[in-house]
Amino acid sequence: MFGIGELTILLLVIVAVLAVKRLPDLMRSAGKAARILKSEKQALKDEADDRPRPAPHVIRGETTERDAP
Repeated sequence: MFGIGELTILLLVIVAVLAVKRLPDLMRSAGKAARILKSEKQALKDEADDRPRPAPHVIRGETTERDAP
């Protein structure tokens, strides 16, 4: 029969033929979603960098990191 690669290509061709009118809108929406996810990821990273780090504490002469609450 067909392999995974051939089925994938066939499916993509069928989707492209049937959805040729909606494909630009679909790609535009996917681009917007990717930009939103990227900006949210950056915001979370910036927020994590702004949080103060817990001070290390000493147990029997060894310095260890405190567990985050």
